[in-house]
Amino acid sequence: MSIQVISYAEAWKERWDNFVLASNNGTMFHLQKFFDYHPKGRFNWHHLLFIENKEIVAVLPGAVMGSTFESPIGASYGSIVTNDLSFAKSLELVDVFSDYCREHAFERAVLTPPPFMYQKVITQHLDYALAYRGFSYDKHYISHAIQLNTEDFVSHFQSTARRYVHKYLREKALRVEMNEDYEAFYPILIQNKSRHGVKPTHTLEEILLLKKLLPENLALFLVYKGAKPIAGSLMFACNDQVALCFYNMLLYEYEQYNPIHIVMYEVLKWATERGFSWVDIGVSQDTKAENPMTPSMNLIRFKEKFNAHGLLRSTFYKRFI
Repeated sequence: MSIQVISYAEAWKERWDNFVLASNNGTMFHLQKFFDYHPKGRFNWHHLLFIENKEIVAVLPGAVMGSTFESPIGASYGSIVTNDLSFAKSLELVDVFSDYCREHAFERAVLTPPPFMYQKVITQHLDYALAYRGFSYDKHYISHAIQLNTEDFVSHFQSTARRYVHKYLREKALRVEMNEDYEAFYPILIQNKSRHGVKPTHTLEEILLLKKLLPENLALFLVYKGAKPIAGSLMFACNDQVALCFYNMLLYEYEQYNPIHIVMYEVLKWATERGFSWVDIGVSQDTKAENPMTPSMNLIRFKEKFNAHGLLRSTFYKRFI
């Protein structure tokens, strides 16, 4: 085979990130600049490059967990990043990766790619190549996303959501600002998450570092009642196609003002103006259920108010030993 697999080294950083930015399916979560927010030693990184004729044809961020190669680790999405490849080349990539895993005595590989709407050109060549070569699905999550195919997106909201938005625009009892007041945002996030018995994925310091590393990729929206921030949304501009709503939160004592409806309107307006095709509003799982695939019906119904539709966030796996 003509493709070679090599381990990532710092000297490849600029070429790696440039490849991801120009690729068909890469996201901010595949950038080496993104991984820099993790402290050294947190993960046993094992990023891979696929080289043909001295050129990068694919990259695969990942880490070793025991005897398993896993991608992503410390990120939302991972798996193999490519340009728009033929099926034959996709199959070759899967074969050389599988050979690499066997040669390095990995017992298992786990890959979670972004959903299809993150691609510039929609193709499932790589998915089929993985399935054909014996990769199975480890699990599926139901994720929800809103397609931005019209500037009149509010007309596609359910009636209740439309009414709250029109009231907001008419009465202006609340206001929404895009700013960088993460110190005001984070206590709301902490309080919101604690209500559900969980903690945020990131510390405040990690969010501030991500903003420093990737200043164009983070956008913070805060909803104010007078001078008080009562809700907000932290958006990640993942690539040219998709903006991801990573955190939506509110102070529940202000729930009667429907601030999440308001911030969703402003987020979708911003994303439309920025030229995104989709807003990903994340997975909709019941995190307290024994079965991790259990859907959160209330959360799904809420997302459907904004014309969100369900998309699979699937994880592939294969045992080699």
